[in-house]
Amino acid sequence: MRIVRVSATSAYYLLLIISLLAGPAIAQNKTSSDSKKSVDNFDLKDGDRVVFLGNSVFENDFEFGYLELALTTKFADKFVTFRNLGWTGDNVFGDARSTFTNPPTAYQHLIQNIIKTQPSVVFLAYGGVEAQEGQAGLSHFKDGLNNLLNKIDSLGARTILLSPLPVISADSAIGADKRNADIQLYSSEIEKIASQRGKKFIDLYNPVLQVSKKSVITENGIHLNEAGYYYLAEILENNLGLKSDPQPAAINVSKQSIETSENIKKMKETNDLNNLKFTINQKYLPLPAPKSGELVNSTPQIFKISGLKKGFYTLKEDGFDLITASAKDWETGIEIKNGAAFNQANLVKNMILKKNDLFFFQYRPINETYIIGFRAYEQGKHVKDLDDQSILIKFLESQIAMERMPKPHIYQISALK
Repeated sequence: MRIVRVSATSAYYLLLIISLLAGPAIAQNKTSSDSKKSVDNFDLKDGDRVVFLGNSVFENDFEFGYLELALTTKFADKFVTFRNLGWTGDNVFGDARSTFTNPPTAYQHLIQNIIKTQPSVVFLAYGGVEAQEGQAGLSHFKDGLNNLLNKIDSLGARTILLSPLPVISADSAIGADKRNADIQLYSSEIEKIASQRGKKFIDLYNPVLQVSKKSVITENGIHLNEAGYYYLAEILENNLGLKSDPQPAAINVSKQSIETSENIKKMKETNDLNNLKFTINQKYLPLPAPKSGELVNSTPQIFKISGLKKGFYTLKEDGFDLITASAKDWETGIEIKNGAAFNQANLVKNMILKKNDLFFFQYRPINETYIIGFRAYEQGKHVKDLDDQSILIKFLESQIAMERMPKPHIYQISALK
């Protein structure tokens, strides 16, 4: 469940802009050829609007931003925008979105939310709530899912269907086993529907279950914690064919020359290690580790230096000490887990969180009944304030676009004296 905070005032929005500027440069069952292609190849293009639609699996990422960050950095050369329509407890009928105002009905509210975001790509994560109805509710769920997909198709958007997540623990082992059996039943049906309609299906159930055996990834056995979303982002990358482990950076020092791997570019030719300055080509920004301190198994950049004389050596980045290690350790390879690229990734992540916070309170205002509901005659004038937030959202999206591509940094190696 997302922690709700009181929406900021106009003064806060002004301060937000100032702080950012002052900061561091900083038709049912029919399969079209396009949807058929998307089953095998996932790509995003300039102008795409990606929408995360589902239950708490998406809403809770408002707090962490890993899913959007992963796609933002993997398509850093494209201007893609994102909207998170996750709603805790929601189902394919939009029941969790019901309000005191009727009409619109809960389902109409769901459809209005989708239409307003103008999606071109939709990640759809339903089935976890509906699975509580077991076999008896499966037919109803299938009809609801197909109807929702029909609507999304009519908007011209591609849909990627995700399985529900497993229950890692419950009040009893029997309870977890029963819940997971039903979740697998619904997951299987989602996969069938995806296949019938020529849409991509991503199994989250089994990869998340495997990760849970090695790491603590939930808050309560059901909802993912920060580390859980880190791994979920990696699972999505893998299933979309986006996972790309960084190529090791290597330097070999000899009396005659200094040889480097292809991803290292010397600033100028030299055979003197003390005068060597170089950059490292990075295709993507890294996924920063959870701030909560939970350990995650990642695949960091490996830096190797062979041919060094016995002693300790420091790798400098833009003139600042980054890592100091022995010649033996450098030859084995050192994992790079901090530095400018990670700082830049965290900057992008923080801007994503601020942008999503603004959007959350724009499409789900705290006083919704009074602002856009049946009592809008009392405070309806504030609807303009909601519209004005779009200016700040677009501003933050422009800042994200400026920071999502890796920047070059100058590295040096020096002996510790």
